[in-house]
Parts: sequence; structure tokens; C-alpha cells
Amino acid sequence: MVETVLNYEIIINMKLKPNNIKPLIVLTLIMLSSSFSTSLFSQENIFIKEYLERLESSKKYLILVAESMPEDQYNFKATPESMSFSEHLMHISWAMDWHSESLMGGREARDWNTDTALKVDNKSKKEMIHTIDRTFDNTVEFISNFDGNKLGERLDYFGSDRTKRQILLLLTDHITHHRGQMLVYMRLNGIKPPRYVLYQ
Repeated sequence: MVETVLNYEIIINMKLKPNNIKPLIVLTLIMLSSSFSTSLFSQENIFIKEYLERLESSKKYLILVAESMPEDQYNFKATPESMSFSEHLMHISWAMDWHSESLMGGREARDWNTDTALKVDNKSKKEMIHTIDRTFDNTVEFISNFDGNKLGERLDYFGSDRTKRQILLLLTDHITHHRGQMLVYMRLNGIKPPRYVLYQ
């Protein structure tokens, strides 16, 4: 802010002679560019801050949903071709890891056929909840350290051209999509889901 004020004073004190016109224009453009870049960076930081707030709320609610379903109902499916309750839970974990660490971060993707860390496998209810909890924490850490200037970078998303900002929005939508099905599974088993938590 101080620098901007000083620059304006320089402009005011410059005599508008023909020789001063060009430097004045250049100085003005530099100031405008700097102001725009600072404003854009600030907006991206606000986006990340608000996104993380939502992600933390989403984590708390999803874990509450997972804890509320009896373990003997974790294999429940609404239809034979559907994912089970536990598969929805672990699918959320797998997708968070892939969208953040691999798609946005460039880490080599896990091998679905051999990597069971984020799959149901033989995990107990307690182990699955621990897994989803840890995956949320890892995703929060990744996004907290993500360079906001890169949110506008574009990448291929299954044939669609998307910004990294859009990928983050899609990730929260994906969590909501699968959690919603888990809530329906609870209702189908006569279990009242946890009260809805706003802004998650």
C-alpha cells in the first residue's frame, strides 16, 4: 500500500512534458499489473481458505455417518449392481487421494488392482473410518500447501478441459454424491441418519 502511494506521488510530481509521457505510461501499466496480480492472488487464497473450511465440515459429517451405520450393515447394497455402504466410503477415500495427490499434484496414481490401502479389502469398520479420516487429513494438508496461483492451470479430465479450481469443486461434489447414497442405505435399514450439517 505504501509503495502504491509513493508511486502515485511520483506520477503527480512528474511534469507532463513530451519526454515524460512514455515513462509515465509504463509506470502506470506496471502499477495496474501489480495491483491486479495481488488482487487475484488474494482471491485464490480466500478460495482455498473457504474450501478447506468446507472440507473439514464434510469430513466430520461423513465420519459421523460412517460411525452411525452398524458394522453388520456395511456390506448392504440397494441393488445387486450397486456399491455397498463400505465401498461408497472407501471410494470417497480413493477419489480424494487421486484427485489431489495424483491429478493435481502429479504423483503416480495408485494401482487399483494391487493397492488395497484405500479399498475395503478385509478392513473392519474401525479401520475404514480411520482410513477415511487419514485421507481427509492428507487432502487438507495437500490443498493447504497448494500454490493458489496454479488453480487456473488446465488439465485433461476424462476428455474434458478443466482448471484445477474446477477439479476441487468437482471433488466436493463427488463426496456429496456418494455420501448421499450412504444416507439412503441407512434409511433403507431403518436407521435415522445424523442430522444434516450446514455448509459441508
